[in-house]
Amino acid sequence: MTARAPFIVFEGGDGAGKSTQISLLADALTARGIAVLTTREPGGAPGAERLRELLVTGAVDDWSPVSEALLMYAARAEHLAKTINPARAAGTIVLCDRFSDSTAAYQGAAGRVDPVFLAALEAHVVGGDAPDLVMILDVAPETGLSRAQDRHSGEDRFEQKGRDFQSRVREAFVALANADPQRKQLINANRQIADVSADILQRVIPLVQSWQNQSG
Repeated sequence: MTARAPFIVFEGGDGAGKSTQISLLADALTARGIAVLTTREPGGAPGAERLRELLVTGAVDDWSPVSEALLMYAARAEHLAKTINPARAAGTIVLCDRFSDSTAAYQGAAGRVDPVFLAALEAHVVGGDAPDLVMILDVAPETGLSRAQDRHSGEDRFEQKGRDFQSRVREAFVALANADPQRKQLINANRQIADVSADILQRVIPLVQSWQNQSG
């Protein structure tokens, strides 16, 4: 049986540069003749995009952290079923802007949602479909917030939670990387964009080559 294509996730606080680095990695892989799909969370499927609108816009207190987590996992279930898993089965590498570790950081560590509750949601919704590799882009919270606010995207509900919240998010991502350093790799995103991109590509290529070898 042909191995499923790799599933690679980019994580980090707001303004860490995830979308830029996903685009650069997609270009690099496409130039090598590799099929790539870029997607995002929350979102990535029609129903999930509607949930995204609820989650990332509006007032800070529109949703409690528990409600956010439930909405995130509802969107994730749609995303996996309708976008991620079909693409992987078809031999397309999936690059995703955020996944479960964002829920663990934003709703879990920063929002103080019970980790046992989140683990139960993760087991039921994600199960064996977890990412093969997670690139955690690490940037100082004040730098990330400044970058994010400069975008003026309107999707700023989490940015409105402030620097202390973003600091807890960053600490959570660092802890997640330290707990599983081979699969969840911490990337210094305070460097020049090209340097970060080269670092990421160097880490991704072995996974891609391994998959290609398995697929014959």
